Amino acid sequence: MKILLILLAVVAGIAIAAVLVLRHPAFGRKMSKERKARIEASPNYRDGMFQNEEETPQFTGDKSPMAMLWDFIAHRPQDRVPTEALPAVKTDLKSLPTDKDWLVWFGHSSYLFCLSGKRYLVDPLLKMEFPAAVMMKPFKGTDLYTPDDMPDIDVLIITHAHWDHLDYATLRDLRDRVGHVVCPLGVGEYMEYWKYDKSIISELDWYESLTGGAGLTAGWSNSETVQQRSGQSVTCLPTRHFSNRLLGGRNQTLWASFMVEANGRKVYIGGDGGYDGRFRRIREQFGEIDLALLENGQYNSDWKYIHTTPESLEQVILDLSAKAVFTVHHDKFALAKHPWYEPDSVARSIAERHDIRLLDQPIGTVIYF
Repeated sequence: MKILLILLAVVAGIAIAAVLVLRHPAFGRKMSKERKARIEASPNYRDGMFQNEEETPQFTGDKSPMAMLWDFIAHRPQDRVPTEALPAVKTDLKSLPTDKDWLVWFGHSSYLFCLSGKRYLVDPLLKMEFPAAVMMKPFKGTDLYTPDDMPDIDVLIITHAHWDHLDYATLRDLRDRVGHVVCPLGVGEYMEYWKYDKSIISELDWYESLTGGAGLTAGWSNSETVQQRSGQSVTCLPTRHFSNRLLGGRNQTLWASFMVEANGRKVYIGGDGGYDGRFRRIREQFGEIDLALLENGQYNSDWKYIHTTPESLEQVILDLSAKAVFTVHHDKFALAKHPWYEPDSVARSIAERHDIRLLDQPIGTVIYF
């Protein structure tokens, strides 16, 4: 009887701890009825979830998800993580000029760029607190920047709700310095829960645009063509990916890439996703792209349709035919089994073969484009 009581006490303790942990704001909350209604009205939401434009198995190969998880845990090559600190530069971001166009990368998929006087911050993960700190550990030398280092942000862009792109601690600390938030359908629920003013959040479906003259403050409209838009605009575009955040359910929020346009210049934010025909279609729709920021890292043959592999990165670059390319999603975390240095090597090799202007530089380097 005594042993049974002890076991019950242990189970009860674990249950209480789980409830307390899951109440952490990072896990989000139940979707509002109004937001859910808009999601269900989307042409990209079918059979109870968002769907990719092309059929996309999440896992490939003959291993079950549990077998893949075990293989990932049990067989980790030593060169997944660098043994020495990676080179990085600490830049005073608040002093950078707004009369020039520039880019600063913070590792993985976090970066800040200035286009026609407006500062855009993308997928910032700059503060390792629970629960992100349990899942990811930055490489030595890559945790150089914090939310305190950021200047005032005109537009915060979130590509999707995965933990390495939508970080509660970072966004909590940036809240009072963000002028506008642009994100895919459903992701705004997190932002509102984290006390971002509803009036500054624009949730877009694929091919919808947020437009504005002096700044990005106007409402979105998907009826405008690229030629009709003036001033600055952000267009939400597809990727080939998925969404899942423990309590949120599978594919209940949208994933996206974005095109930012200002005064005739175009910056493409690729987000996460495997190869498909969208890159050719984006090139046809928008014409010449000044800078393409493309996923390159955390790939594996077991999930080759939902992340850009080394074999497909070359075709992505050729399809877009951008004036310049910068690759991201590497050099900060080991979320796959490939050598940590491989994405950089792959990008350089492609650039050399095709005379691509590759802008990849160490974390914190200011790149004028």
